[in-house]
Amino acid sequence: CPTNNFKEAVVSTQSTGILNPSLLLISFVLYREYCLLSLEFLINNNTYNPTVFIDSKQPNNNNKMAKPPKFKFAATPRVLKKTDNRLQNNGKKEVDKDQLQKKDSDIVKSQKPSASLFLSYNMALGPPYHILLDTNFINFSIRNKLDIIQAMMDCLYAKCVPCITECVMAELERLGRKFSVALRIAKDPRFEKLPCGHKGTYADDCLVHRVQTHKCYIVATCDRDLKRRIRKVPGVPIMYILGRRYSIERLPEAYGAPRM
Repeated sequence: CPTNNFKEAVVSTQSTGILNPSLLLISFVLYREYCLLSLEFLINNNTYNPTVFIDSKQPNNNNKMAKPPKFKFAATPRVLKKTDNRLQNNGKKEVDKDQLQKKDSDIVKSQKPSASLFLSYNMALGPPYHILLDTNFINFSIRNKLDIIQAMMDCLYAKCVPCITECVMAELERLGRKFSVALRIAKDPRFEKLPCGHKGTYADDCLVHRVQTHKCYIVATCDRDLKRRIRKVPGVPIMYILGRRYSIERLPEAYGAPRM
């Protein structure tokens, strides 16, 4: 036992008067290991109480140790109070402002119907017909060797007034030498020049915007994308080239439109 060794070392020093340091060191190390082993044994058997709870106000009966607190192995669920702000919506999820803006942007606003479309067809259309020309329509007319004004009159059996906007003229000038003949034809004095008061010089947007505001025009184009956009506008006919001559769609039969 390390305590006996420690006592023997003390006794030997008292009798002889000489301190044996090696014996004291060995006994101290053995005593320390003994204390650690005993402490580990008590912890493993759940008999070690690191803290003692003593109430200083009440008298201590035979210095009895208080019971250690019981540890909670599982946390109990917490319940929200009735005054909590999260219960004010009564279970409804809060909607973010971004989601509301996305829903508003997804809504497609329909255009107001024109007063000229009160009957089954567009009453604003009638001879002389005003026809808006696109750049590719003029170019394809030159390739098919068609006189624009004469071919229009053969198609509609009435007087026709070709109209060219400033955006179409700017696009022809920007395309260069390949469209020099088309630019020369567009400068014909028989063609009516229409000023543009909007921003930008994109011809397709210009034609669509003009048709949406004024229902008295026929659009002459061979562009598929522009045709798709104009078909969404009610009451606007489309003129195109088919079989080396002009044809027209969405024009009422009351005006003698050819059937293709």
